[in-house]
Amino acid sequence: MTAIRLLLVDDDPLVRAGLSLMLGGADDIEIVGEAADGSEVEALVDRTRPDVVLMDIRMPAMDGLTATERLRRRAEAPQVVVLTTFHADEQVLRALRAGAAGFVLKDTPPAEILDAVRRVAAGDPVLSPTVTRRLMDQAAGTTADTRRTRARERIAALNEREREVAVAVGRGLTNAEIATELFMSVATVKTHVSRILAKLDLNNRVQVALLAYDAGLVEEPEGNGH
Repeated sequence: MTAIRLLLVDDDPLVRAGLSLMLGGADDIEIVGEAADGSEVEALVDRTRPDVVLMDIRMPAMDGLTATERLRRRAEAPQVVVLTTFHADEQVLRALRAGAAGFVLKDTPPAEILDAVRRVAAGDPVLSPTVTRRLMDQAAGTTADTRRTRARERIAALNEREREVAVAVGRGLTNAEIATELFMSVATVKTHVSRILAKLDLNNRVQVALLAYDAGLVEEPEGNGH
């Protein structure tokens, strides 16, 4: 099996050392480089060709948000997993809108961080529905109406079946769960997801989920996400 090529980006050398020790010990992970600031990332990506970048958000010269936005605009961009200390953080939400495939908390157990890297490398987002809803609730504010109008205009490009799949993605369902609910094969679900991404010019399922939420197609949770 080909090892997942991983780039670590964090301004704290102790955090980088800990992550390198923790993740580099896995048989299927290869640490191909480390960076202490977002400004170093693009050159390192060119040199090391990682599959996944584990990216701290708060760094001195260029933060992880800007670095993520720059990376995800590139052709054949690596997947990005954001490292953060907070569950519901406006910067995390912006990173997800920019194309990050998910986020993990810095105090997450090692096995879960490993699982997150593996899932993202396989094309699956790393977000629990509860955390997704909490982040989306965080985004509500003065721009909500404008976002909803724009999101609905974009969603209008989808046909009815694609729209159903987009809503299911927004509810946090896996491909297998969507297949069961909509009576189609997993392969057909994957095809629909690929078409949705292409039509809406999106990077990943997280962005589909955010757009479905913005358009008001996904119901807000009752209560406060307990």
